[in-house]
Amino acid sequence: MNIKNRFQEAKGMYQELGVDVDEALANLDKFSISMHCWQGDDVIGFDRAGALSGGIQATGNYPGRAKTPDQLMQDIDKVLSLVPGKHRINLHASYAIFEEGEKVDRDKLEPKHFAKWVTFAKERGLGLDFNPTIFSHPKAEGLTLSSPDASIRNFWIAHCKACIKISEYFSTELNTHCLMNIWIPDGLKDIPGNRIEPRRRFKESLDEILAMPYDKEKVFVCLESKVFGIGMESYTVGSSEFTINYAKEAGIIPLMDNGHYHPTEVVSDKLSSMLLFHDKVALHVTRAVRWDSDHVVLFDDETKEIAKEIVRNNALENVYVGLDFFDASINRVSAWVVGMQNMQKAMLSAFLTPMDTLTKLQEENQFTKIMALQETLKTYPFMDIWNYFLDTHNIPTHFDWFKEIETYEAKVQLKRG
Repeated sequence: MNIKNRFQEAKGMYQELGVDVDEALANLDKFSISMHCWQGDDVIGFDRAGALSGGIQATGNYPGRAKTPDQLMQDIDKVLSLVPGKHRINLHASYAIFEEGEKVDRDKLEPKHFAKWVTFAKERGLGLDFNPTIFSHPKAEGLTLSSPDASIRNFWIAHCKACIKISEYFSTELNTHCLMNIWIPDGLKDIPGNRIEPRRRFKESLDEILAMPYDKEKVFVCLESKVFGIGMESYTVGSSEFTINYAKEAGIIPLMDNGHYHPTEVVSDKLSSMLLFHDKVALHVTRAVRWDSDHVVLFDDETKEIAKEIVRNNALENVYVGLDFFDASINRVSAWVVGMQNMQKAMLSAFLTPMDTLTKLQEENQFTKIMALQETLKTYPFMDIWNYFLDTHNIPTHFDWFKEIETYEAKVQLKRG
């Protein structure tokens, strides 16, 4: 049976449950993911040399890493050719592209240092999101925006202000918002002598950053939390409680990374609460293994539950989804494609779920039927809908897409040395 015939049969099965498959595919086509640039080069960037720091580690040495802006853009193009729909690229400030002989420190970055990224995005109809890079820098060896050293704090405050200006430039040039996310690696390895003072300094630094004039219709500032990291196992300045409270008070967007919580906490359960108190919520979808290890996103239970919460809460316009993982032990382009497609599969699975029916059953206390229906859906012909979606975008179906990865690796990546 060919793809279209299988699709029609699967469509009929879902329609019997009250699911409009055509509407589901239309919604999926409009759903945009912010694809993180740092998977392609192991978070190294173009503004520095040396090892990563600030609790950031990329393990593995698989051949073919992008080493130049052109190579990274080439790899991104390959990924987007295998991922249906129109998406966004999420840049870190460390991916500034300097002219030959020119280089400035991060506190002096300007829009011109990202002009090539704007051209790249404009030619492809992509949006750009942005992140100050407050790690892997001599001034990030200790505390940053919470440092007791005013000169260190002022450096990173200036960096964040520069990033807001760059974000505004992105938005103006590309005629779409720019999500700008602040995350700091500040914390202590062992039990602190004082927990509140670093957080007080962090708050004051954020206040100073946000006091600068900028167009809030163009730049959506986010604040990301973390539970712990390498070198900050006992105390994290930007904890969940700090970032949620600060975001609410300052009128910015809280960002939740589903690898930044204790192992028994799940972001899918947090979303409904957050949406009751915040108009906008941003996500970094990743996969934690035992700790915040930023593994490639799988089509797993938590990814599917996150997607369901976005859909069942009618939050497609309220939740911004970006990915955050990096794996240097496997083909980096393949890792990107797997992660991007799995986020899309999770959203499609959510769109194909009869949410209104499940809500009505819950209100009627019909929990037996809820369980039976949800378990039955697990074996419905979801992949026939997914393959049809790929086919309508001229993307290889089933496992045929991996042939493209093998060819690209042999002809392009392995020739980089």
